[in-house]
Amino acid sequence: MENLFNQPAYGKIKKRLDRLNVSHTPLWGKMNVTQMLQHCTRTFGFALATKPAPRHWLGLMAGWMFKKSLYDDKPWKKGLPTAPHLRVTDTGNFEEEKQLLSNTIDEFYNRGPEKAGMFTHPVFGNFTKEQWGMMCYKHLDHHFRQFGV
Repeated sequence: MENLFNQPAYGKIKKRLDRLNVSHTPLWGKMNVTQMLQHCTRTFGFALATKPAPRHWLGLMAGWMFKKSLYDDKPWKKGLPTAPHLRVTDTGNFEEEKQLLSNTIDEFYNRGPEKAGMFTHPVFGNFTKEQWGMMCYKHLDHHFRQFGV
């Protein structure tokens, strides 16, 4: 599995992000391209958190069943449900959201494995530094494939 902490994977993701434009339409799912950018930026909030978040009851009950799929080599299925707090309904500005996601990816990469993913994920629990990098790459890969880049 690719790891967003590794320069080649980081470079590939940044190039794919650069290829996105406002006219891209989803191959599956309900989000438009701007909403997808916002969603991806929001998910980095877990990896870039500066304080721990309380564990979610659903994660305590079932998070362990899905955890490995977040960072293994098997692609995620199309149309998986999005957690309510990560859903985006506003339209936003494409260029601003693209720049914000680019900056967020840079922040994750530049922090490196020792300063990103410092706290327990509220749904899925503890990850190793390696797993944080793989999970973040896999999430971006999933959504970039959703929009054909």
